[in-house]
Amino acid sequence: MGIEISSQTCKFYLKTSMDKKISLQEKANYIREEIIRVAVSNGAGHIAPSLSCVDILVSLYYACMSFRADDPLWEDRDRLIFSKGHGCYALYAILADKGILPRQEWECFYKEGSTLSGCVERRVEYGLEAGCGSLGHGLPIAVGLAFGGKLQKKRFHTFCVSGDGEFQEGTTWEALQFAVKHQLNNLTIIVDFNRLQAMDFIVNVLDKEERDLIKRLEGFGLLPIIAPGHDSEQIAEAIKKTKVSSGSSPKVIIAETIKGFGLKCMENVPRFHFRVPTNEELSLGRTYNKNAKL
Repeated sequence: MGIEISSQTCKFYLKTSMDKKISLQEKANYIREEIIRVAVSNGAGHIAPSLSCVDILVSLYYACMSFRADDPLWEDRDRLIFSKGHGCYALYAILADKGILPRQEWECFYKEGSTLSGCVERRVEYGLEAGCGSLGHGLPIAVGLAFGGKLQKKRFHTFCVSGDGEFQEGTTWEALQFAVKHQLNNLTIIVDFNRLQAMDFIVNVLDKEERDLIKRLEGFGLLPIIAPGHDSEQIAEAIKKTKVSSGSSPKVIIAETIKGFGLKCMENVPRFHFRVPTNEELSLGRTYNKNAKL
């Protein structure tokens, strides 16, 4: 059920301003620490859903997507619709790191006067392609972009990052039906498969089994690729494969993640969907090296 991605992957390296080579995983750990630092300092909740998608977004922005940091409106840029809008802290941190979003806006996030909202809103000049506070609307927007791009024979690829809980929304399935019918092979859907939604584990809310989502996607004629969601190298490899694939269908990557990944107090704990950890809880530690120097 689903296609498991090989554990044999190529290595992606980034260069810092000091011309030092770092791995995607090191960059992901840096972004995780940025999220925790800014969110805790500014009293912003929704840390847990932001931490689960860090590696997905790092793979997109540092290894896979075509865009220009100095020209966010470049016509041929790949489009990212970040559908799980409440997890946007990861997106903000990356856009600030890339120099697309002003760093001061990120540092002041969630404070009075900040132009950044707790759920992502459209500001294309900041690299934010769509507002997605209401769950279930991101994929329909992404499908529309991909369909328009195909009609106009544009070169850009459209990516949509969705939460697994969003697939309880009817709009998501209507959009998938349209995407399959119109053979939108210029669309890649990446599911942050952390098995949790706002109040509880998904199997306690609607699904009978954890893999029900994969079965439904297969029922729509899709072949989901299953990748470890906290291995940036393997996610990047999966994304690159979908982007160059010659198949006629939209591509779906199921990134198996952990909600709150990186904070021992937060991992897989439903009450942390929207809750700022205390200093005592933070003292329990990280599951990654927070002192990595880039």
